[in-house]
Amino acid sequence: MGEQGLIWMEQPPLPYYIATGLTVLQPGEQHPSRRNLGIFDLLWVVKGTLYIGEEEQAWEVAEGQTLLLLPDRYHYAVKPCETETVFYWNHFDFTGTWYSTADDAASPAHPVRQVWANPYPVRIRQYASPPEFPLAERHLGQLLAYSGRQRSAAYWNEHQLFMELLGLLDEGYGGSGASPALKLAEKTEAYLRQHYQADVTNESLAEALHFHPNYIVRCMKEIYRCTPMEYLHEYRLEQAKLLLIKTEWPVAQIAERVGFQYAPYFSSCFKRYAGISPLRFRQQYTP
Repeated sequence: MGEQGLIWMEQPPLPYYIATGLTVLQPGEQHPSRRNLGIFDLLWVVKGTLYIGEEEQAWEVAEGQTLLLLPDRYHYAVKPCETETVFYWNHFDFTGTWYSTADDAASPAHPVRQVWANPYPVRIRQYASPPEFPLAERHLGQLLAYSGRQRSAAYWNEHQLFMELLGLLDEGYGGSGASPALKLAEKTEAYLRQHYQADVTNESLAEALHFHPNYIVRCMKEIYRCTPMEYLHEYRLEQAKLLLIKTEWPVAQIAERVGFQYAPYFSSCFKRYAGISPLRFRQQYTP
């Protein structure tokens, strides 16, 4: 059974670590059945095979594999363990927006990031064989050791280790599990954010990224629901918002700084985008 199912968690907020445990099941024993647990239950099998299901889906989670049980579902033992089975579990909470998709093709649109926001969708395979499992196992052992210490002494170390575990599972970490369209779209986004002050065109973008401009446009539309030039335009206006708040520069200087050649055109674009003029926008934050 291959890796399947993506669980998306829109950040912020961050997942909140609760606890780690280690369970040993002997032959004939099985994972307990639970319904609507209210928290995520992340299983890491280090020995044997765990036979477990959730709603209509069933898995055989073998050594070196993970399974993420969702908080609002019914999960149950498909059958007892045939050999001694050992697995770590992480309980964590997430109060933000999360959803499940079958694959990358169903991924949601990526919005242009506002200057005061830092959103990121964590993408975790519900059932996976992470290549960094040995490193994860060391982290899990350390988390288990922290569980016996005073809460005040262990709190930050626990959360740091847990974030690193999620990073090892994140499909976007290093782009290793992402689709070609997602990889190129994110690479395009990074280039536009780095060079937004320059005179960027579809042709110069294609030359820099070594892809045909039509393919770049198609990938951006699939992932970000906009063309590269539309993304660039909106990102420049978001940067203008930041400069209007953080500096006392004249509007013309800000327009030039974010890549607009003509201040009147910048002001017109800004008003259409933000609903008010640049000066009125600045006045909202001026005592």
